[in-house]
Amino acid sequence: MDVSDAAVILTAAGSEADAVRIGRALVSEGLAACANVIPSARSLYVWKGVLCDEREALLIIKSRRDLFAAIRERIRSLHAYELPEVIMLPVQDGDETYLEWIRAATRRDGSGTENP
Repeated sequence: MDVSDAAVILTAAGSEADAVRIGRALVSEGLAACANVIPSARSLYVWKGVLCDEREALLIIKSRRDLFAAIRERIRSLHAYELPEVIMLPVQDGDETYLEWIRAATRRDGSGTENP
């Protein structure tokens, strides 16, 4: 897998349980190779004109760039938030063996076809 094909996707959820539910769905459906749940993050943001200070769980998803659209739609369908964070970060470099594992652990494309 070329390093430019790999991606890290971030989303935050209102609870650890919600983050685990989303992460489990993405991994079990082959959209992500791995989903790390950071159970307690403090988020400061403005929503509808109000400064918010909330506890959230951060979900760090390892996948491929070509699966981002499917991941974004799946997160939107599972998420409790009206406007969930779904941000993709490109991977600049990485261990070749780990990157190959990401490729092998994820769908061949967004159609649902699994890797052999």
